[in-house]
Amino acid sequence: MFDAIKVKNDVVNWIREFFEANGKDSPAVLGISGGKDSSVVAALCVEALGKDRVVGVLMPNGEQADIDMAKLLVEHLGIKHYIINIKDAVEGLKNAMPQGFELSKQSLINLPPRIRMSTVYAVSQSLNGRVANTCNLSEDWVGYSTRYGDSVGDFSPLGKLTVAEVKEIGRALSLPEVIIEKVPSDGLTDKTDEDNLGFTYAVLDKYIRTGEIEDLQAKERIDRLHKMNLFKLQLMPVFEYEP
Repeated sequence: MFDAIKVKNDVVNWIREFFEANGKDSPAVLGISGGKDSSVVAALCVEALGKDRVVGVLMPNGEQADIDMAKLLVEHLGIKHYIINIKDAVEGLKNAMPQGFELSKQSLINLPPRIRMSTVYAVSQSLNGRVANTCNLSEDWVGYSTRYGDSVGDFSPLGKLTVAEVKEIGRALSLPEVIIEKVPSDGLTDKTDEDNLGFTYAVLDKYIRTGEIEDLQAKERIDRLHKMNLFKLQLMPVFEYEP
């Protein structure tokens, strides 16, 4: 049985210990998308450090249909935040490509989250902050993140928690239900996370925690994605030179 209150308190203490060792007076800085993951991480940091030491960065790419959800979250928590539109940066980089060189479809999809993370780090470094990663175990398990985009950070409160568990922690933190139950989308295309994955988070979460799965096609796809994307969770290989 998942004890959301206990885990929430454990994560809060872990965040405090991290900052005690790695930035005693530094703020936590994170991108706020309006989804449950960034909302839960922001709320955990507020409980751990106080709202004056948490900074949210909202980064629409031109127009963002659900920007109101991100604004709702920062207002609910009472944290300082910045709205930085990344559209000019995205378009500038695309337009700077040499004539005749065409970015692949996947490169175009991954470009905004990589620029967003550069933006978060620019804000964080300017404030002597520490960047909070907002990925959860379910996403990481199947590589559903952008390498050197939303996959990175200085500390990861949710990296060992499934989507279902994150939702329960969100409720333990008294976050608005509309944020907790917001249909997750990638923010890059017009599809939901589950559309892109080809299976539900409920199926994935159960498989991760129990090893049980009825849909053999989904099992095969999950196993394949997990194997393909393990490199995202590992440190960069370094050649071992011994003089």
